[in-house]
Amino acid sequence: MFTASAPKARLAGPYRDEIEVLRSLLAPLAGALDWNAAVTAARPWVQAVRDKPAPFWAMESLLREYPISSAEGLALMRLAEALLRVPDAETAIALTADQLGKADFESANGGPHRMLASLSASAIALSKKFLPDSDGDAGLLKRLGAQTVVAATVRAIQLLGRQFVLGRSIQEAMGEAASTRKSQPGLRFSYDMLGEGARTEADAQRYLASYLHAVGAMGASKVAAAPESADGISIKLSALFSRYEDAQRERVFAELLPRVWQLIEAAARANINLTIDAEESDRLELSLDVFESLAARIARACPQWRGFGIALQAYQTRALDMVNEVAGIGRAQGLHFMVRLVKGAYWDGEIKRAQELGLSGYPVFTHKHHTDIAYLACARALVEHADVIYPQFASHNAGTIAAIVQMARQRGAPFEMQRLHGMGEGIYREVMKQGDVPVRVYAPVGEHRDLLAYLVRRLLENGANSSFVHQLADESVGVDVLLASPLHCAAAPALPPPAALYGADGQAGRANSKGVDLACIAEREPLMRALDATRVEPVGVASPADVSAAMARLQSGFAAWNTTPLAERAAVLRRAADALESRLPEFCGLLVKEGHKTLGDGVAEVREAVDFCRYYADQAEARLAVQVLPGPTGESNELHLHGRGVFVCISPWNFPLAIFAGQVAAALVAGNSVAAKPAEQTPAIARRMVALLHEAGVPHGALALLHGPGESVGAALVADTRTAGVCFTGSTAVAKSINRVLAAKDGPIVPLIAETGGINAMIVDSTALPEQVVDAVVQSAFRSAGQRCSALRLLCVHEGVADGVIEMIRGALKELNVADPALLSTDVGPLIDAEAFDGIGGHIARLRKEATLIGEAHVSSPAGRSNFIAPIAFEVGRIADVKQEIFGPVLHVVRWGGEVDAVMAQINALGYGLTLGIQTRIDSRALRLARSARIGNVYVNRNMIGAVVGVQPFGGEGLSGTGPKAGGPHYLYRFCAEQTLTINTAAAGGNAALLAGIH
Repeated sequence: MFTASAPKARLAGPYRDEIEVLRSLLAPLAGALDWNAAVTAARPWVQAVRDKPAPFWAMESLLREYPISSAEGLALMRLAEALLRVPDAETAIALTADQLGKADFESANGGPHRMLASLSASAIALSKKFLPDSDGDAGLLKRLGAQTVVAATVRAIQLLGRQFVLGRSIQEAMGEAASTRKSQPGLRFSYDMLGEGARTEADAQRYLASYLHAVGAMGASKVAAAPESADGISIKLSALFSRYEDAQRERVFAELLPRVWQLIEAAARANINLTIDAEESDRLELSLDVFESLAARIARACPQWRGFGIALQAYQTRALDMVNEVAGIGRAQGLHFMVRLVKGAYWDGEIKRAQELGLSGYPVFTHKHHTDIAYLACARALVEHADVIYPQFASHNAGTIAAIVQMARQRGAPFEMQRLHGMGEGIYREVMKQGDVPVRVYAPVGEHRDLLAYLVRRLLENGANSSFVHQLADESVGVDVLLASPLHCAAAPALPPPAALYGADGQAGRANSKGVDLACIAEREPLMRALDATRVEPVGVASPADVSAAMARLQSGFAAWNTTPLAERAAVLRRAADALESRLPEFCGLLVKEGHKTLGDGVAEVREAVDFCRYYADQAEARLAVQVLPGPTGESNELHLHGRGVFVCISPWNFPLAIFAGQVAAALVAGNSVAAKPAEQTPAIARRMVALLHEAGVPHGALALLHGPGESVGAALVADTRTAGVCFTGSTAVAKSINRVLAAKDGPIVPLIAETGGINAMIVDSTALPEQVVDAVVQSAFRSAGQRCSALRLLCVHEGVADGVIEMIRGALKELNVADPALLSTDVGPLIDAEAFDGIGGHIARLRKEATLIGEAHVSSPAGRSNFIAPIAFEVGRIADVKQEIFGPVLHVVRWGGEVDAVMAQINALGYGLTLGIQTRIDSRALRLARSARIGNVYVNRNMIGAVVGVQPFGGEGLSGTGPKAGGPHYLYRFCAEQTLTINTAAAGGNAALLAGIH
């Protein structure tokens, strides 16, 4: 029915210079908007709201007394997000104690809020007297009191939820809307069926049924006269299809669009508005293609319908481009659209994504008033496109409302304003008195427990101190300040660029490695060209003679490299980092072709190698320089660090560039010469990196590549008498073997730095949001085909939520695409080789007999390729049943009940200590578990892979390694020998300096 067209870039790049974009937006506003006139119109609205403030239960009142920046506001937000979904009393008590224990509702901003204070004699404020001091302290009397407080808190949160949900069902919401219209006859509604993005096909079908039911209910009584004057519905595309993303373009058109078309047909029959809600920036181009494809179908099937709409976000730097593109589609198809303009609700997520991915800029404006300018520029464009667009302006800002009314009236364009249900009622009470400004309420519909993510976004969006809603309720902010013109461009963005995340950009610190936005066609094209051109050339195997000759050469070259000034050695690493960064597509091609990495994993690995080189260069200069030590007068004391000699670096195939480069760079910058032995499966990547290091200035006498089997080449290097240290990443068994060989050798005691594997666990309690848990589980257990040292192997889920989480994991597995890693659409590629395939296949066969199958993915194996294993999950009875690490996409799931500390003790008893995930909304619980974990890297409420150099130093303890952590401040010391130099400066005739100071 719908066929995906070839992707094309229709919009300007998302990472343009913010200041240049702003100047282009300001220019056309100069003659189109009189801000002083807008202030004159808005001033009486503001004063009227302040003279007659919002009722005590309204969002404005709540934010005034408990702003999100306060402990009380944060506690309320956390409780609103989590408490209603907790099924068991014990955890509900623990969550309530944890959050309310940080707040003081009695004294906050001068007194208790009337809504909260009226509940159980201000039970929330008194909770600290009844609730356990921690979630591990729950005596009988305290528990009885605690249950009372929790019940009151639940009622408070439910009451809070009612302010923002119009109805629990579409029928109830329509009834509430009808009641509201008795006092406000012209009010319109746009119903939003609560729910976040789907994770499974079952989720998507449930959301589709909900939308279809709502549209059917709205059209059941009569066909609306016009979509503009009728109630409508808003839909979220990510709720209708779990893989609504650019990389899954073919599936989006084949699976998502037919579902949307069902809704469009129903909405067109009822003649009501159907609006596609805006989502994150990486789906912006895709959303435009989806919109155009649907519009073309509408033009053929129901061209008279004027109710098809889309929401656009003004905080996007491409917002004005989107307005013009949508208008162009309307003219090309002969259609009339309804377009909702919003500020945008994912700002913090967009900023974090750009920083984490090392993008060239931000896709959103960093100054709030820059978003205000973009909003006004888009509003002007929308009213100019009145021939094809009915604009709908969503804003609670009185100045913005007045400016829009002014521009629309000048143009004679029909329009409407929009507000959120439960917010902005005071301002719009005044605006509607003019009689010619239609207003629509964006109204969530659903159970209060489904409100969570929506409410948190609204609280964050409107609860910030800089928001108009917050400042309107704060009478200390003067009206002139509140309505100050936003029409000026800041001198610079409010945030440093992603490249300066670690303090570069003219400041002390290293540059963040540059990444690639794979959703951006222009950025991924160089990768695709490099991939097509990549050929993996064979690498010769080192003979025993080659090993001996190389070790002799490295022994001879050590002294010259060790005496090379530290600053020069660090400069070599920085040159290598810059060269590697500039050749990212080339190395990505090798990682895909030789290491079977997906494109996303390939980019991440090149970036990690770059980060290692820069980080160790900085650390060397900061930590390995000569240190002057205190001492008595008449002598000098210095601590010198220098290389040990020839360091053998043995790296694995699962990170054939990043770990290889990290080991070698650390050893080199510390002054060692290096014998680098890569994994047998991935020597070409290592050879290319060694060549790059030589080009950057590492002498051939300081670095040699020795490829071959571990049993011969690796064993010879470890046993060589010239080996002064070994750095190894791989299995625990091999690490122990190396340790035994080193211990048995005559001569100096040789240090071993070993990073090995682990039975990495994640603990999930009943406060965790299941969708977030499943996202973290899928990424942690199955990304890179589970071939990461940090990958999740053992999921421990609280029995109260286990059924739902397990069912969601089963569905999420079915959505994974297991295929050729060279394809952008691939989520999981093959295992590294046939040996790994056979070994993991054997483990899976055993688990099929001994455990309960939860679910597995489907393999879309391309012709001529093998070693694909579908991600799979099993439920086992006990933590102790998981006895060894399976280095592949295999997940074990265990249910737990009772004390969470006992779960942590059982995980510790496994003996491994590499990574741990904790999913909970109880902050004190997370911290307590982290303190008791004998585990190197602990991640709370996120995935547990992808440790970032210098941010999450990586390495474990116990069976998981020796430490120190790679990418951390202590790592380089292990590659060094130390020397204390003490000089008696008074030996020749006394202490002249001291005597000169006295006399």
